[in-house]
Amino acid sequence: DGFLRYDVDRCVFNSTDLKDIEYIYSKYYNKLEIIRFSSSVGKYVGYTELGVKNAERWNSGPELAVRKTAKERYCKNNINNEYQAALTKS
Repeated sequence: DGFLRYDVDRCVFNSTDLKDIEYIYSKYYNKLEIIRFSSSVGKYVGYTELGVKNAERWNSGPELAVRKTAKERYCKNNINNEYQAALTKS
């Protein structure tokens, strides 16, 4: 009955300082994580045969540069907004 493929971007943080933020991008296929980029590691890591092949290719291509900027571009902006909203409600 088909398959499910989805991507997840997430930010793990304990403050709004960029050094305390980890950006994680994961790609899933049929509920199995096949590849992940973590700003802590600084590169893609594959967890399946397909994921390993893609990690090798993406780590040497323009995809890596895009993900390396995501912590500041994606996380920093959103965390500042969410953090301030949470503080005003507490």
